[in-house]
Amino acid sequence: MKAYVLRAEADGMALELREKSRPEPGSAQLLVRVRAASLNRGELIRGHGLIKPGTEKPAGMDAAGEVVPTGERVMGRLPGAFAEYGLMDKQDAIPIPATLSWEEAAAVPITFLVVYDMLVQQGKLKAGEWLLVTGASAGVGVAALQAAKALGAKVIGTSGSADKLKKLSALGLDVAVHTRKPDFHDAVMKATDGKGVNLVVNNVGGTVFAECIRSLAYEGRLATVGYLDGSMQSEIDLDALHSKRLKLFGVSNKLRTAPQRAATVEGFKKDFLPLFASGTLKPLVDRVYPFDKLPEAKQFMESNAQVGKIVVKI
Repeated sequence: MKAYVLRAEADGMALELREKSRPEPGSAQLLVRVRAASLNRGELIRGHGLIKPGTEKPAGMDAAGEVVPTGERVMGRLPGAFAEYGLMDKQDAIPIPATLSWEEAAAVPITFLVVYDMLVQQGKLKAGEWLLVTGASAGVGVAALQAAKALGAKVIGTSGSADKLKKLSALGLDVAVHTRKPDFHDAVMKATDGKGVNLVVNNVGGTVFAECIRSLAYEGRLATVGYLDGSMQSEIDLDALHSKRLKLFGVSNKLRTAPQRAATVEGFKKDFLPLFASGTLKPLVDRVYPFDKLPEAKQFMESNAQVGKIVVKI
């Protein structure tokens, strides 16, 4: 079978298409014929888990496909997803609703599981509350907007592109803030009658962290999920943290155990899957590439031109 390998190099990440043997599933795994797989910025650009130049691993993190030999349509976390076949842990397999195509289903798993983790499990977002999403046009940002609106929340989004904000407004974005700088506090306070937002999804990183703290309401929550700016450091206003009784948390699967990941999958099936089945939630796919054009898809992601997810059809 054909499969891509991701290799760390001195100046970035490289993809190489190779011929490999079809994997054999263990007792707790499913063999999946992959129909589509989506790109995730953290893996392809920042190289999660790869340290030294020359280090490599199977490319891809989540996919949609058919279980061999039953033909069941499933989506879920699948290490090495950019391949014709892959192994998915049974606990990660999510049935694909009839409302979703292969490409749409491939855009769901990791992105919306992360969103479920930060909005529902940790963020406790409620109907009528305010959510602020920095870098709202990225895959996780768009999914956070869509899920928050489905939960009945109001959403403020920031982006450096006015055109992208127009597209997000069509998805229900309540307040669009055209900026890449940490200068959105005043706009947030104006929109929320001076109270601030209840939850922030910080998809940008350290350069806007302090402004996110400033923009939080009493008992507000701050989720750190991405580093589009590449900045991993920021100061914390301890007085605001203390007086406003804030909660700060990270959203990552890197150190989670299998049972912890499984709990998120089960919660997603219970709370979010019915929304996809009814058509209330539908992932936004910006562009679909053929399998042999994955390097071009990666280049498009690096250009930061997309709104939503980029998918490869296999």
